Amino acid sequence: MTYNPRIKSKQVDELFEAILKLETMEECYRFFEDICTIKEVQSIAQRLEVAKLLKANKTYNEIEEQTGASTATISRISRALNFGVDGYNLVLKKIGVIDKY
Repeated sequence: MTYNPRIKSKQVDELFEAILKLETMEECYRFFEDICTIKEVQSIAQRLEVAKLLKANKTYNEIEEQTGASTATISRISRALNFGVDGYNLVLKKIGVIDKY
């Protein structure tokens, strides 16, 4: 499965190339704190946590209670897991949450 070509641009390519150059957790914190608001970073982290919990077959109510994510956010992430371009599954595999996708 491939990504949505609407997201692709020279600027996005350069952003992703910059992210791929980061080598340590410290570098990631420094870069993301400068490029995003704290709330944006927390929202992205929350989405990843929701994806992990969905993969663990937690209910929407359990996920909402654990993460504070809205049911709309949980639903969107569920759709991405099931019908998206496998980005969540790719990352979840790389961090050891799932064995295969």
